[in-house]
Amino acid sequence: MANCRETIRELDAFLDGELSDDLREHIHEHLGECLDCHQAFDFQAELQLAIRRKCSNDEMPAGLMARIEMCFDEDFDGDGIIGSADADRATETS
Repeated sequence: MANCRETIRELDAFLDGELSDDLREHIHEHLGECLDCHQAFDFQAELQLAIRRKCSNDEMPAGLMARIEMCFDEDFDGDGIIGSADADRATETS
């Protein structure tokens, strides 16, 4: 069974659905039995919702996606390019 330390450490992954079925079940059981962890879970879930609401209409700063792609060496926006020439120029001037 999950303990408090493990539960708190895995709350983000739990909320994002990123845990294995087995670990998700252990965390779920622990949340049902531990008031302190359940309160931490409620707070984290509300925080995620508030951030999503506040940021959903904000435009991403120019070049940020390209810089993120370069950091992870992955094409997140699906344009077939990791980073962009514009981001390279923005990085050089900052």
